[in-house]
Amino acid sequence: MNIIKKLKDSLGKELGALTGLILLGAIMTFATPYFLTLTNLMNILRQSSLIAIAAAGMTFVIITGGIDLSVGSVLSLSSCLTAGMMVSLGWNVWLAVFLGLIAGGILGIVNGVLITRVPLPPFISTLGMMGVARGLSFVYTDGAPIYGLPESFKYLGAGMIGPIPFPAILMVIIYLISYFLLNKTKVGRYAYALGGNEEAAILSGINTKKYKTIVYALTGLFASISGMILSARLDAATSVAGDGFELDVIAAVVIGGTSLSGGRGKIIGSLIGALIMGVVRNGLNLLLVSSHWQRVILGLIILLAVTVDVVRKQSSEDQDGTLSSFFAGLKS
Repeated sequence: MNIIKKLKDSLGKELGALTGLILLGAIMTFATPYFLTLTNLMNILRQSSLIAIAAAGMTFVIITGGIDLSVGSVLSLSSCLTAGMMVSLGWNVWLAVFLGLIAGGILGIVNGVLITRVPLPPFISTLGMMGVARGLSFVYTDGAPIYGLPESFKYLGAGMIGPIPFPAILMVIIYLISYFLLNKTKVGRYAYALGGNEEAAILSGINTKKYKTIVYALTGLFASISGMILSARLDAATSVAGDGFELDVIAAVVIGGTSLSGGRGKIIGSLIGALIMGVVRNGLNLLLVSSHWQRVILGLIILLAVTVDVVRKQSSEDQDGTLSSFFAGLKS
């Protein structure tokens, strides 16, 4: 009982997401005999890594009270730039990867600057960047896929270390780094402070503009990593890659317990949320559900996740109001 209580206290809202993941896995196991196989489970990890890696960055942004709608377009542009440098220009693979990651980080920095310096609302800034980055992807590729990626690059998306897909290992590494940043550094502490009460954070001397820009840069960087994995797995980079990706990423973060109003959330929750999205997609494919109905079902999941977040926030505010009234009554 003590172990269960400690687990509940440490995970909090994330325990609900973890329970949902286990129940979902049990349902899929009974629904299709092909679900609970090593090959399929590794496939789920490979597929989930794309959403999970981008969700790690998005967690920081949402904790600050912001949003980033441009991750899908950043994924596309950075992967197309990287593929172009390798295939069309013949550049070294790792130099191209490095520059592609830098491009993703720069796009994130531009978002951060627009939000903190102009200032624009995060929704408007990242919506504009979504269009700009997507348009640049089409301009750069002329709408045509870039094929023939080097074998060493394709390992990012299709490689295996033993029975485990390399993208899954990369996902774990990124989550360990993200956990450290969120829980052991100023970046994480100030992200929570910004989301909890930005005005109080400013008055306490926190350089809010700097740390907001950092978290958006981090999101752009992680989105570009997801783009590399996707293009490496498909052996092609396309300007339409990542279309609607931002919705999956935001859903994973919210399902994992991070509040859209900011100030609350844990990195492990986003990982669980991404795995839930991966299990749902995989299960629907195994059950031969059409892609059109899959979009409907995933849309309903997003609506449900946001609704739960809103209800949770209202419940928390009601409790805070009740406590305030109680203590005010004691003073009087």
